[in-house]
Amino acid sequence: MDHVSLAAKSGEVLCVVGESGCGKSVTAMALMGLLPPDSSLISSGNLRIGGETFDLTRDVVPRAMRGNRIAMIFQEPMTSLNPAFRVGDQICEAIIQQGGATRAQARARAETMLRRVGIANPAQRLLEYPHQLSGGMRQRVMIAMALANDPQVLIADEPTTALDVTIQAQILDLIRDLRDDIGMSTIMITHDLGVVAEIGDRIAVMYGGQVVEQGPVREVFDNPQHPYTIGLMSAMPGLERPGARLAIVPGTVPTIANMPEGCRFRTRCVFATAACARRPALSEIAAQHQVACHFVPLEENIEVAR
Repeated sequence: MDHVSLAAKSGEVLCVVGESGCGKSVTAMALMGLLPPDSSLISSGNLRIGGETFDLTRDVVPRAMRGNRIAMIFQEPMTSLNPAFRVGDQICEAIIQQGGATRAQARARAETMLRRVGIANPAQRLLEYPHQLSGGMRQRVMIAMALANDPQVLIADEPTTALDVTIQAQILDLIRDLRDDIGMSTIMITHDLGVVAEIGDRIAVMYGGQVVEQGPVREVFDNPQHPYTIGLMSAMPGLERPGARLAIVPGTVPTIANMPEGCRFRTRCVFATAACARRPALSEIAAQHQVACHFVPLEENIEVAR
């Protein structure tokens, strides 16, 4: 990550998008204080929640706030839940560790949370193991666990991956309803721009560990200005031309050891010129709409640049 700055207001959903390897999940893990210390280093960075600032370079601070200030739903519930322990024990552990509740209080809270996320017969489900639940139910358990201590910020890392479209819609509706009820800030990491359109208030497009475009979802969708954002949106399937070949963004995301100088997207950008050897600043082109490209607005400057 390189000078990444994200903000989500209370009750707002910020969607972070980009290809695999762009830094979305690493950013989330850094916010949670979960990056392995032997293979990562945060040289500077802060997390501000409700007017209180936490230093991300000190692991002890994120550990203390994990669960009750900021919580995370991970990509794969089957690998995130421990297969050797019952669902109820895992939720209770999260409540006891952060909330200081007794075992009986934690169990009552766990049952309430399962009911809240739409799981029928929650008392019975608490006694079951993860493999006894469907994929959608496991994801609901993960949401219940993340929200058990009423966090102010929820990070959802690809929460609908590997779920069928019906369950996906149910999970998105659930997250939206809980956001409205609790008023928490939500950071949604996803590859799916359809999910962004469905649930997002604001969007941040990441590439090469940097934010290259961000702003209100409708503004960015109606007027994408970074060539990478345009490429992602062009690659979406549509109903206008059934069977038509999808557009592609040529090349692949460079590794951290092989990042180009200046604009990190320039090796894949059809508009790149010698000017792109300089790093573009993230500048505001409209209300809350920021883009890191030397040639914005593209419709006015790209012909001149070429």
